[in-house]
Amino acid sequence: MARPGPTQADQHPDHREADPGPGPPEPEEEQDEQAAIIADLEDRWRRAAAETENLRKRYARELERIRGVERARVAGAWLPVLDDLERALDHADADPETMMAGIRAIREHAIEVLSRLGYPRDDEVGVPFDPQRHEVVSVVEDRDATPGTVVQVLRPGYGASDGQLRPGAVSVTKARE
Repeated sequence: MARPGPTQADQHPDHREADPGPGPPEPEEEQDEQAAIIADLEDRWRRAAAETENLRKRYARELERIRGVERARVAGAWLPVLDDLERALDHADADPETMMAGIRAIREHAIEVLSRLGYPRDDEVGVPFDPQRHEVVSVVEDRDATPGTVVQVLRPGYGASDGQLRPGAVSVTKARE
């Protein structure tokens, strides 16, 4: 019997058998691939978290070291003042004028130490009131001074406007009525 030829339907491009090729991955292969990606991302996340924690600990240690160095620097700056006070106490039975001169010298030395540490003394009179540098403790009348002028320093301030140890306690003039 003769073989019939291809039918019209067999010749249509939609009905030809195509080469299946690699095709879509099997569901099990796809799950394994996704699990590997997730495991890699989790590993990266853990490593980043551990690195961040190590960095935090390293910075905390470095900060503590710097604080220790700074404490030692400040304490060392005050040692000569302490030495001066001890010498003054050794001469406590000396002439009162000599004692007062020694105490004044020690005060000047302490003011100089504070200035070297970045906290200069602020006890100017006759300057305009500055809320960054001054704390008003009294307001007085003074016809000769401009209103808002510092006329008396009751307690000196130490430091600059960008880093104060404390503001100066001052009296200022009030506005004329």
